[in-house]
Amino acid sequence: MKFLNDLAPSFDLTYSDVFMVPARSDVASRFDVDLTTPDGLGTTLPLVVANMTAISGRRMAETVARRGGIAIIPQDIPLDIVAKTIQRVKAAHVVYDTPVTVDPTTTIGEAMSLLPKRAHGAVVVVEDGKPLGIVTERDGTEIDRFAQVREVMTSDVLTFDAGVDPRTAFNEMSARHIGMAPVLDGGQLVGVLTRKGALRSTIYDPAVDADGKLVIGAAVGINGDVRSKAEALLAMGIDVLVVDTAHGHQQKMLEALPLVVAARDAHTAASGHRVPIAAGNVVSADGVRDLVAAGADIVKVGVGPGAMCTTRMMTGVGRPQFSAVLECAAAARDLGAHVWADGGVRYPRDVALALAAGAASVMIGSWFAGTLESPGDLRFGTDGRPYKESFGMASARAVSNRTRDEAGFERARMALFEEGISSSRMYLDPDRPGVEDLIDEITAGVRSSATYAGARSIAEFHDRAVIGLQSSAGYDEGRPLHASW
Repeated sequence: MKFLNDLAPSFDLTYSDVFMVPARSDVASRFDVDLTTPDGLGTTLPLVVANMTAISGRRMAETVARRGGIAIIPQDIPLDIVAKTIQRVKAAHVVYDTPVTVDPTTTIGEAMSLLPKRAHGAVVVVEDGKPLGIVTERDGTEIDRFAQVREVMTSDVLTFDAGVDPRTAFNEMSARHIGMAPVLDGGQLVGVLTRKGALRSTIYDPAVDADGKLVIGAAVGINGDVRSKAEALLAMGIDVLVVDTAHGHQQKMLEALPLVVAARDAHTAASGHRVPIAAGNVVSADGVRDLVAAGADIVKVGVGPGAMCTTRMMTGVGRPQFSAVLECAAAARDLGAHVWADGGVRYPRDVALALAAGAASVMIGSWFAGTLESPGDLRFGTDGRPYKESFGMASARAVSNRTRDEAGFERARMALFEEGISSSRMYLDPDRPGVEDLIDEITAGVRSSATYAGARSIAEFHDRAVIGLQSSAGYDEGRPLHASW
């Protein structure tokens, strides 16, 4: 990457401060751009779901991995729950969405409560592994909540055999004016396919491990018995281990990271499979060098740019994210390591600019919180708008969860200090309620950015990107107008 006219700034920049200049390009189509990440994870999209309790869970992990990214399970989740999550993600189909299933005697009320759990908007009524019918929100309208689903389900169900050609499936669903259909293997339900899912299966490549199963990561903190927890996570089959703390450039991290590396190396010797280690967060070249020297393969970059984070306002600590990524990525590249840009992205342009600055992947948190796949129940405001609750991982709410095993006095004392929002409403976009809808939007923008730069890969994009500086007026000029002025 270079600055336009070689005018390197004398001050730090965030994504809104910069723009990319188009260059002569022979990349004719967005589909000619390969977004496989260079960090060795096997991800085919440079998207990582941040390890936040309100955002990253089982549904999010499998859905994102199916499209090529990876989700990181937070460090606050009990290990037995993490094990079940990893097991279910690894068991999920790499092409077809996981169905929401009920038996014929399930009540309408219960079935309706399950609908928001998946973006395909239907519940499959199953008996002995075989689909009997489908129930949608329309089927439950003005029906007694205690009626059983067998009384209202649509029993004339279009099904497909596993391996069906996506174009054929799309055309058949379109002809029957339906949005989804169960997929069977030997007569047994293995997933569901939507019209959009059929299209997406021809655009995205799932992120899979050496056994062809969906990838997933998990985080560990720097307190307590770090090595034992790392060993447990590695034994569960995770694909990347994230050593995570808000201030990654501290002595405690530099002591914990070698313990995690030792656990990883022992696991590699026993299994023959080396799991990459990510660590952070830092915002300086010195921080990168110290974490890489301690054993990190990937360094997370970002202090305070997240929507749920109040660190900069509380402490004055942090750094504008574009400059942080630019400096840290250069330092990591010199050492044969990589960086993830963690936080501060609100538009597809921000993801593209992070990659232009040298990030191997971009971590996304709050942007994905307002989706059907994020953990937590779907709620509705007084105006009827659906939302999910989100909170920062340094907030009083998160600290309370993290210290639940501490004595009451210690928990109360820790709760006095917080650097994050404890409750925020993340509204679902009615046009993009699912995380896959947001992935479509982000990927379209990033691929298009690469074509403007004449790049066919993430590495070429970083090499060829030309970045200029802009005023706030310049940034506003680029905003679309949804109504006339």
